[in-house]
Amino acid sequence: MTTIAFLGLGHMGLPMAKNLVDAGHDVFGFDVVPAAIQAGRAAGIAVAETPAEAVAEAEVVITMLPSGRHVLDAYRGSGDVAGLLSAARPDTLFVDCSTIAVDESRDAHALVEAAGHRGLDAPVSGGVVGAENATLAFMVGGTEGDFQTALPLLEKMGRRIVHCGGAGLGQAAKVCNNMILGISQIAVAEAFVLGERLGLSHEALFDVASNASGQCWALTTNCPVPGPVPTSPANRDYQPGFAGALMSKDLGLAEAAIGLTGVDAKMGLLAREIYREYADGPGASKDFSGIIQTIRADSASGGTAR
Repeated sequence: MTTIAFLGLGHMGLPMAKNLVDAGHDVFGFDVVPAAIQAGRAAGIAVAETPAEAVAEAEVVITMLPSGRHVLDAYRGSGDVAGLLSAARPDTLFVDCSTIAVDESRDAHALVEAAGHRGLDAPVSGGVVGAENATLAFMVGGTEGDFQTALPLLEKMGRRIVHCGGAGLGQAAKVCNNMILGISQIAVAEAFVLGERLGLSHEALFDVASNASGQCWALTTNCPVPGPVPTSPANRDYQPGFAGALMSKDLGLAEAAIGLTGVDAKMGLLAREIYREYADGPGASKDFSGIIQTIRADSASGGTAR
């Protein structure tokens, strides 16, 4: 049994923390949102009054926060709020599961080590369903020893755990993966709209592409049209899932990494532009596969739709 502090009990963090409780660990949670605190208590999590109280006796501190700024502020503290690093016992293992920029993640690692602790970046893929079912994928950056220490806990929350290398390389893997995902979801959506205009049924296109070279997760799991994949968000009016605002955020992190490295990533930057526009409208709270609705609306009329 491990004593764990879990900071961030939102849509992802709450089921992740609950899976740790169900596995027999002592979990002390914290969130700034009252509704999240109530949900945490209902899930059997011991909710602390302050972040410092949550981490005081923890062997492992897990953070699942909205942005790199939130992570760095939580680590350092601000104003009258004590930082997690100063409140934790010496040599605590900090595992940040947030999705943040690679350079911010490396800054967080440096803060952790300077404070006498150990740190991993461990962003996740798999969405709320993966968090609820403990089938997340973890991409982990940090030392091999710290990875092995955290592995039994990560295995209670996920199915696929990959040690990607040193500090920040978990975030690097996440940003590359989600750039692929964003590009491929747009490509699948464009193909379905093109098929509609050519008179091709959704079922026929799916049956061909899902068993041919067009096969990908954006098609076979997150199919952007209702019917072929009954569990896809398209069957429930594009309720996320993985919201357009989050895809826009992650592609923004990819854009920053592209700028940092000078990679000629034309498709990645175009996907960022498309999803930024999508998230500026109602797509912010829709699943990112709903980009097909934008493509339909922006397409020239004509052809045979079905």
